[in-house]
Amino acid sequence: MISVPRLYPIVDAAFFSTTEDLAAFAQELVAGGCMLLQYRNKSGNARVMLEQARELRRRCRTGVSDPHGLRLIMNDRADLCIVADFDGVHVGQDDLSPASVRRIIGPHRRLGFSTHNPQQVMEGDQASADYLAIGPVFSTSGKDRPDPVVGLEGVRRARELTRKPLVAIGGITRANAASVIEAGADSVAVISDLLLDPRKSAEEFFRVLG
Repeated sequence: MISVPRLYPIVDAAFFSTTEDLAAFAQELVAGGCMLLQYRNKSGNARVMLEQARELRRRCRTGVSDPHGLRLIMNDRADLCIVADFDGVHVGQDDLSPASVRRIIGPHRRLGFSTHNPQQVMEGDQASADYLAIGPVFSTSGKDRPDPVVGLEGVRRARELTRKPLVAIGGITRANAASVIEAGADSVAVISDLLLDPRKSAEEFFRVLG
């Protein structure tokens, strides 16, 4: 079974006006100790996504003492995961099924699967996903049409239903991250609370998460 780091940053292209800004942000996260990043771009422009993904890979693995220890995860697009030579892909309920994605990416790349209720967690537990995400834990502005908030109790219930690594997502900040881990999550996925001074913010998250 794979492990996931305590902090799971999501690098969302929607917050950056240029590829340079996006890549610089990711580099700062790596400098702050992050060894797993998910790249997310909901624009649907495959050419731009591939350009950004390749630049992320080039920049983030430059100057890292263990470049092979750094994991880059592509959101949604199994095809671009392969072409950009990423380490895995994360899919949601409305994307290709985990079984279909696994056939595309093969047995060695990581596969994450988003869940939002106990039934989906149970289905994910039986799927070929390496880890599951549960959320939104708290209210979030990270999605245009967020699913219903599951709260800390939703994290506890998900923990009861799977032994796979569990990544909690949705409205998680340095102020509430510890409570999410205490509820049973192995990792917290964060977007907004890393945007300002990403290196320092990442370091503070690691201190909070222990």
